[in-house]
Order: sequence, then structure tokens, then C-alpha cells
Amino acid sequence: MKEDFSDKDLLTRFRDESTRNLAFSQLIEKYQKRIYWHIRRIVIDHDDADDVIQEVFIKVWKNLDNFREDAQLYTWLYRIATNESITFLNRQKMRASESFEDHAGYLVDKLTDSMYVDGNHIQMKLQRAILTLPEKQRIVFNMKYFDEMKYEDMSEVLDTSVGALKASYHHAVKKIEEYFKQNE
Repeated sequence: MKEDFSDKDLLTRFRDESTRNLAFSQLIEKYQKRIYWHIRRIVIDHDDADDVIQEVFIKVWKNLDNFREDAQLYTWLYRIATNESITFLNRQKMRASESFEDHAGYLVDKLTDSMYVDGNHIQMKLQRAILTLPEKQRIVFNMKYFDEMKYEDMSEVLDTSVGALKASYHHAVKKIEEYFKQNE
């Protein structure tokens, strides 16, 4: 039977040298799936998401001792995952020296070619619509729609006011609705 430790327990056990490795494995087990899908919705490609999540957990391992617990552990993890995903996309864009619109087209191609994406027509259309959004709106939309994250938690992750996040989400929804109308 799998034990589900609280974040506080995991942190306490991580800080004890004798239980550090086990605690970290349990932390990964607890959060890996949620973090993977958050990253995946940003970078689209499964292999890219795997690369980014490895970087995320390396950073977590190196910095967990310094986690101050003034934020929730999962929002701290999401912040690292979001930043690593954006860094990854920026590196890809710089390598290709392309505009955001060109890069969005590249991500749509990745989405279409991916064997990990369900071919459901509506789902594919939604993913294409999401990829037309500016990067920040796309991240906010994904966190609210797919992760069902509260605005207060998103505010911690993205270091943005709740009001600005609500506005970003509202604009994203309007743009997605418009995309669906134009691509019926």
C-alpha cells in the first residue's frame, strides 16, 4: 500500500540525511504526473517534456534544502516547471531564430505529429487554438483550465496579480472562442 506523506513530512524527511533519498523519491511520485502534464502543455512534445521534467527535478533536488515554506510546495514546483519550460522554449526559438508566431506553428506541427496526443478532433482543435495564444495567456489558460489551479496559487507561481491573471484567462477564452468560430 502506497503511503501519501504530507509536504511537511516530505520536507522534514528530505532534510534528514538518512531519509533524504526516499523522501525525494516520494516527492517525485507525488508530483511527477501533475508537473509532467503542466510542462507538456507548454512544450507540447513528450520527449521535450521528459527533458524539461528532468531539469526541474534536478533543480528541486539542489534547492529543496533552501525551500522556505512561505509558499506551498506544489506552487514552488509549478514555478520551477513553468520557468524551465519557458527557458526551454526560448532556447529553441533562439536556435531557430524565429518569431513567436513561427514557433507556434512549429508547436502545432509537433502536436499533429505526436503519437501521444489523442486524435480526437475537438481536442486537437482546442490544442491548436491554445497554441495561437501569446505565451503568458497560454500558460494561464492551461493552469486554470487543465490543472484547475486557483488564481491565488497561479499568482504565487507566476508572480503576477490575481486581477492580471483573471484578465489573461478571460482574453485567452475569448481568443479560443474566436478561433473555434473561424475554424468551424
